[in-house]
Amino acid sequence: MREVIAEFLEYIDDIKKVLVSIHFDLILEVLVNLIVLGILFKLINVLEVKLKTKFAKNKNDQIIQFIPGLSRILKFIVFFIMLAAFLQNHGYSVSSLIAGFGITGLAVGFAANATIANVFGTIAILSDKSYRVGDYIEVGTIEGTVDDINLRSTKIRTLDNKLITVPNGNIAGGDIVNVSRIHKRRFFETFGITYDTDNQKLERAIKIIEDIFQKDEDVYNDYIVFLDELADSSINIKAQAYVRTKDLNKFRKIKERLMLEIVRQYRHEGIDFAFPSRSIYMVNNEN
Repeated sequence: MREVIAEFLEYIDDIKKVLVSIHFDLILEVLVNLIVLGILFKLINVLEVKLKTKFAKNKNDQIIQFIPGLSRILKFIVFFIMLAAFLQNHGYSVSSLIAGFGITGLAVGFAANATIANVFGTIAILSDKSYRVGDYIEVGTIEGTVDDINLRSTKIRTLDNKLITVPNGNIAGGDIVNVSRIHKRRFFETFGITYDTDNQKLERAIKIIEDIFQKDEDVYNDYIVFLDELADSSINIKAQAYVRTKDLNKFRKIKERLMLEIVRQYRHEGIDFAFPSRSIYMVNNEN
């Protein structure tokens, strides 16, 4: 019986030693930090949902795909700060850890300078709503339809069906012409007629174009037709008008229709188009 009691007391002592070795204050602090971390992560998730809803209302579909990545980066920063604070409070020096991250970040920053520029370029493009997938744009010497926008680059499909990938950092730093955003296109052409055209036909040549513009339902009323210059081999008439379309192919067909009608009426009226010519005068010197 005494042996059983002795073993029991020895077991109780072991339990006491285990309980003494456990730091309940540390466990409590860890639990509190985990709860706070969970709350902060939950707030970040709520912010992510609100941002997605806001950009979805504004039809910024492209920027929505980058929100989850930014949310994960923000969560990592929060976690790192709380971990560093916890270790610092318990006597661990985190200065070397932070310094290591600083040196590593500096090295990565130099190595990934172009990548960072492209990321910020993407943010600038999407926030400015410079263009979206399906728009026809001109960037420097490149023009075509936007096929895709990602975190690093924009893919542009040219008219000859080539797919060109352009870094967003380069695009954001230059001039962007969004052709798809125009509301009307300009018809601007020069019609050269011959110098032997009499005054009546010259005035008629201007009136013909004005009448065509006035009667065409695809042409705005702010057109202008005027005699522009006396060129080397022609009398030049300039015609400017704005067409009610932003579609390039439709504009080309409207322009074709206008040009054909001008040519048809000029020929009907006997107004001749000029072509490049040169007069040569020969002097006969007789001794």
